[in-house]
Amino acid sequence: MSALNKEEPRLFFRRMKTEDIPSVLEIERLSFTNPWSRETFVGEIQNDIISFPLVLIEKPESRLVGYLVYWRIHDDVQINNIAVHPDYRGRGFGEAMLRSLIKNLKKEEVTFISLEVRCSNTPAISLYRKFGFEVIGKRTGYYTNPDEDAYIMALTMK
Repeated sequence: MSALNKEEPRLFFRRMKTEDIPSVLEIERLSFTNPWSRETFVGEIQNDIISFPLVLIEKPESRLVGYLVYWRIHDDVQINNIAVHPDYRGRGFGEAMLRSLIKNLKKEEVTFISLEVRCSNTPAISLYRKFGFEVIGKRTGYYTNPDEDAYIMALTMK
C-alpha cells in the first residue's frame, strides 16, 4: 500500500482484490447509470498483464472510498473507470487519485493517457482539464441509459 502524497497521508492506493468487489460495486451502482458487473471487475483483477484496478482506502477506518481502473499498453494508458463514494465527494479524493496516478505514470515514462467522459459530465470534464487533459475527439452514441455522446480526452506527457 502506498500513500497518495505527503499532504494526505490518510489516503492510500492499493491493487483491488476480489474481497473489495462488494464495496466497489456499491460505489459503482451509486455513481453510474450503466454500472459494471461483478464479472467485469473480476476480469480486471485477473487481467494483471495490462489492467490495473486500484482502490482508494481512507485511514484510520480502512474504508474503501473510491477506485480507479486503467489499462497500460507500453507507454499508453487508458483510464476506464474512476469513482468516489458519494459520501466522500467534494473532498478532493478524485483529484488526489488522478494526481497520484499521473505522478506515478510520469516516473514510469508513460507518454499518453486517454479516457472517455459523458459530454454532460461537467464536474469530471473540469477535473480532467485541471490536469491538462484536452478534448481530442467525440464518440457518438457511446453511452446508453441515457443515450449520450462521449468526449475523448487525452493528456500528452513529456
